[in-house]
Amino acid sequence: MFNIGDKIVYPMHGAGIIIAIEEKEILGEKRKYYIMKMPIGDMRVMIPVDNIEEIGIREIISDKEIKEVFNVLKGNITKMPQNWNRRYRLNMNKIKSGNVFEIASVVRNLMIRDKQKGLSTGERKMLNSAKQMLISEIVLVVGRDPEEAEELIEEAVNFSN
Repeated sequence: MFNIGDKIVYPMHGAGIIIAIEEKEILGEKRKYYIMKMPIGDMRVMIPVDNIEEIGIREIISDKEIKEVFNVLKGNITKMPQNWNRRYRLNMNKIKSGNVFEIASVVRNLMIRDKQKGLSTGERKMLNSAKQMLISEIVLVVGRDPEEAEELIEEAVNFSN
């Protein structure tokens, strides 16, 4: 169980801070929800308290782990399938896992691929959403604004090439 003020990650959406825990009736069913405020775009998300295990809600990473994220970003591109559909599915599964290191590897690989060969529209959207997830967690861990967090990502990936 999380509390108001806790910093959490909602896979496929990103990181945020729990600003309230409310009971709401939706479709005739009363349930408790975490109300999470995202640091990017001032978006708020309702997360059913009794579904956090299935959804994969987790606490944000530590200062030590954020250094490892940047090591992943600085790493070399990993071998990916040449087939666009397979590559897309592989990357989507990594993103859906909610694992910040997997998301960082997707961001790194797609950014490098974009520089080398360009990306399809679908992969560009995937890169943008994966990058937003990563930015939201970096913002909460290191206390930077979203623009600075994005610059840190760009620098780390460009450093590796």
